[in-house]
Amino acid sequence: MNQKPKHYKISSELRADITSGRYGSNSRLPSESQLVKTYGVSRPTAARALLDLEKEGLIVRRPGSGTYVRSEPAMPATTRQIGLLVPGLETTEIFSLICGEIASLCQANDYSLLWGGSSRPHDDTDSSQEHALEICNHFIERKVSGVFFAPFELTTGQEKTNQQLLGLLTEVGIPVVLLDRDYFPYPRRSNFDLVGIDNFAAGFILAEHLLGLGCERLFFVARPLSAPTVNSRMAGVREALTQNGIEPAPNWTCLGDPTDLKFVRSITSGNQADAFVCANDFTAGKLMRSLEILKIRVPQDARVVGFDDVKFSTLLTVPLTTIHQPCQDVATVAFNAMLERIARKSIPARNLILTPTLVVRESCGAYMHRKTSTIKNAR
Repeated sequence: MNQKPKHYKISSELRADITSGRYGSNSRLPSESQLVKTYGVSRPTAARALLDLEKEGLIVRRPGSGTYVRSEPAMPATTRQIGLLVPGLETTEIFSLICGEIASLCQANDYSLLWGGSSRPHDDTDSSQEHALEICNHFIERKVSGVFFAPFELTTGQEKTNQQLLGLLTEVGIPVVLLDRDYFPYPRRSNFDLVGIDNFAAGFILAEHLLGLGCERLFFVARPLSAPTVNSRMAGVREALTQNGIEPAPNWTCLGDPTDLKFVRSITSGNQADAFVCANDFTAGKLMRSLEILKIRVPQDARVVGFDDVKFSTLLTVPLTTIHQPCQDVATVAFNAMLERIARKSIPARNLILTPTLVVRESCGAYMHRKTSTIKNAR
């Protein structure tokens, strides 16, 4: 496995601290000596990390004084800049991984990356969307070469904001590559490159896995205003049921808050479902906690699966069966798509779809019979 260089870890963490606001405008950063002690590296390694951030226009080094966050990021010597606009970047694990890899690829290819992730809370809808518009206008002023964009989801007014942001970029001819999701409702497609996994196939794979374990009453759980990828996953589940001659229950799609016990009671009463396919791991984790409160055991009473394979999926009381997101591959394909789009703006919009991978853990019930057999043999 390729190890990232030590200076990359330092610059990545400092960059995250700057973009999240931990180090505000004109704030003084740790010195090279402090970085050497904190990370256990050599002085040249610490100096290289700061140099990377200086090249990106994020910091300024003042001889005899120290290193500071710029009040306004300066235009680097090169005009090769790419913008990154990902609402809620700091709170979404897969985007943190994807964007971190994109930053590395930009650096390796002599591009500076302008981070536009927002640390504003999701429930502060107006503030978050206004902030995104400010970032977008900043990208336009800087005349960036292109923008990576993950459209808003889970917020009221998201369609209007997504259209407004993309309209502003299109008007001035800045290429856009969409990450993970489109902003058009599934199965429609917008006229932008899109990079992500095959969500239809992912839903199909999860459903077939559950059907193979003897489940037939599959319910799909998602939060309202979810991204079009969620509808694509739902369609994949429906197709697996259809191909196996199973008609979904009339109320098999369940939109609600997985932490709302009233909602969870409504979808679990009367043993309507024997398995819950959740829109993502976050939803699955919250649902499993609610089921625990209601004394519904996973997987004995109900199976639960998700999508994304985030870190906490292995740390739940019952480890989560899920679909793995190949974040490094998504970043590589997206970056190459951006380079191609910058070089040839007239090429048709593309769907660059990666193959999903099933990760089987305990929450789907795949190991229940094995454990029962082991206990009996021990007796």
